[in-house]
Amino acid sequence: MKVEQLFTGCLAEMAYYIHSNGEAAIIDPLRETEPYIEMAKADGAKIKYVFLTHFHADFVSGQVDLAKKTGATIVFGPNADPSYAIHQAKDGEKFKIGDLTLQLIHTPGHTMESSSYLLIDEKGNKPYVFTGDCLFIGDVGRPDLAVKSDLTQADLAGHLFDSLRNKIMTLPDDIIVYPNHGAGSACGKNMSKETFDTLGNQKKTNYALRADMTKEEFIKEVTTGLMPPPQYFGNNVKMNKGINVGIDQILHRGTTPIDADTFKDMSQQDDILVIDTRNMADYRDEGTVPGAWFIGLDGTFAPWVGALISNINQKIIFIAEEGREQEVVTRFSRVGYDNVLGYLRGGIHSWKAAGHQVDTLDSISASQFANKLKDGTAAIPLDVRKESEYLSEHVIGVENFPLDYIHSNFAEINPDKEYFLHCAGGYRSLIAASIFKAKGVKKVTDVRGGFKDIKDTGVALTDYVCPTTLL
Repeated sequence: MKVEQLFTGCLAEMAYYIHSNGEAAIIDPLRETEPYIEMAKADGAKIKYVFLTHFHADFVSGQVDLAKKTGATIVFGPNADPSYAIHQAKDGEKFKIGDLTLQLIHTPGHTMESSSYLLIDEKGNKPYVFTGDCLFIGDVGRPDLAVKSDLTQADLAGHLFDSLRNKIMTLPDDIIVYPNHGAGSACGKNMSKETFDTLGNQKKTNYALRADMTKEEFIKEVTTGLMPPPQYFGNNVKMNKGINVGIDQILHRGTTPIDADTFKDMSQQDDILVIDTRNMADYRDEGTVPGAWFIGLDGTFAPWVGALISNINQKIIFIAEEGREQEVVTRFSRVGYDNVLGYLRGGIHSWKAAGHQVDTLDSISASQFANKLKDGTAAIPLDVRKESEYLSEHVIGVENFPLDYIHSNFAEINPDKEYFLHCAGGYRSLIAASIFKAKGVKKVTDVRGGFKDIKDTGVALTDYVCPTTLL
């Protein structure tokens, strides 16, 4: 028996590979199919099933392509109704994978088709349960993503309470809980950095599994403090219910090299967006194509693409570090941005060699920023972290302008004024600064190292939010 948890940090997502006696199954696959096919090939196994715990909102899953390439059967639980062929399993239905058995447990609440899968080995032991977005480590799935006219988030939370109490918490305390997401995912609000745990320990430490919690208390707990889901979630659910362009076709088109002159012409078209995916240092030191947004591949790339690019069909061209072009296109596609047209051949060096203008971004260290705050020359300092981060602790006199809502709040920005931006560590503020520049703000400075370094300068901090005017 082999059970492998396949963690993808950018999405804080866990897929699973299960193999026994020449047969394999995948639970909640990402869109790219080759890694799973190669794993099965290395084990001399045939992928028999592709199991889905629910219609994912935060990434596009690859079940259709994977089934087409391997002949595997796609399995969903009750209430699923996609536009492609599936086996719609009943609550309690069992599936053989070599000497192992996977039993579907219908656990509605996060969504109504949400299901978990219990692994039973050849001796009848139950070592693992794959809980999807029903139960996380330290949290449970948010109950607001499948709200309909006849179903409120309180209704969903009530279903989730019943699923946890009647289906999951009755399992053995020593069973290992394998969820679909970890810390950093927007599918919950309090997930642990750990990616698995025993059910018994979760009963002791997970607020949502408190033994004496009433259903009313549970509903209040899980629905309080939920931030609006990222705008791309609804689009990804629709894609996961339908048949999409094949990943191979997306990769072929997206990795088309574009010469500097053609890239310039394309970058100036209103319907094309340029994304610079290089590391932060190269972006700062070498400059970029005018109008490009920075969303670095080495950060939480896919979620920020989804949060910031409102049109899922947006035409995109990109700048990348040499050799990472396919990775960029793959990670765009994971969140459904399939209309990638190609990349700048030769990178920013070819752009410069062609004599084209380079846009640069000012940046200063945390100590320089602290000095400017003290002498009053940091014109308009903004903290682009999430509101919750800002409320927990922030620099006195610095207003909150969350990157998550940069487009909806941009009317508050005066393009003729000067701004100094920081986040927690530097990644988000660089994204924000690049968008400020692209939207016509001429004077914007990024603070390197973010709040982490700013705290070390000794500037005055507060956890009290004073109601002041942004500008």
